[in-house]
Amino acid sequence: MNTTAYEQRRSQIEHYFDRTAADAWARLTSNEPVGRIRATVRAGRDTMRETLLSWLPQDLRGLRVLDAGCGTGALALQAALRGADVMAIDLSPTLVKLAAERMAAEHPTLPGSVEFLSGDMLSPDLGHFDHVVCMDSLIHYDSDQIAEALASLAQRTRGSMAFTFAPRTPLLALMHSAGRLFPRSDRSPSLSPVAHADLLQRMQNHPDLQGWQGARMQRVASGFYTSQAWEWTRS
Repeated sequence: MNTTAYEQRRSQIEHYFDRTAADAWARLTSNEPVGRIRATVRAGRDTMRETLLSWLPQDLRGLRVLDAGCGTGALALQAALRGADVMAIDLSPTLVKLAAERMAAEHPTLPGSVEFLSGDMLSPDLGHFDHVVCMDSLIHYDSDQIAEALASLAQRTRGSMAFTFAPRTPLLALMHSAGRLFPRSDRSPSLSPVAHADLLQRMQNHPDLQGWQGARMQRVASGFYTSQAWEWTRS
C-alpha cells in the first residue's frame, strides 16, 4: 500500500468528520428530523448496522469487538448490550466525544463495556480482538488500501471481520456525480467505488490474509446510500 496516499486520505476524512460536518453527522445519527436525501442515508445506515450486528454471535459476553470507525457509537452500543467489550475508535475526536456523552446519558450501565478512543483504527496498540466491524470506514479507500487495512487487522483478529465497501455500479456512479451539486462545505470526501472481483483477488492474494475466506455478503441500497457488507472468517 502507498502509505503516503493512505495517510493523506485519512487526513482528509478526519478533517471532514471532525470539523466540516460534525454537526450534520450528529443530527443524522440522532432522532432529529432531516431532509429527504439524508433520511434515505439514515435508513440505509440503520439497515446496514443491523446487518453487520446480525453477523456477530448473539451472545457476545467475554468477547472483544473492535468498532473501527465508530462515529457516534450506535453499533458499539448494541454490541455492548449483548455483552461485548467494545473498543470503539474513530478519527474524529468530536464524534467520539458525542458518542461517549450519549452513551453515558442513555445507558449508564451495560452488560458489556465500551471504551471510546480517537485515533487510527489500524493501530496495533489497540490489541487483539475476537471480531472486527468496519461500517463505512473503508468506503473512501481504493481496493489495494482496503485489502492492506484488512490484512493489518486480520493479524490481530481471532474470529471474523465484517466490513463495507462502495460497490462499483452505474447507479452509484450517477448518484455520486449528482452529489457534487451539494454545497462543497457539506460534502463528504468522495467515495472510492471498487469492483468486487478486484477486491476479492487482492484479498485472496495477500499473504497476511491466507487462512481467511469470504463468507456472507449483503448490499444495502436506500436512496443516496449504497454500501456492500462483506464478512471474512478464518478458514
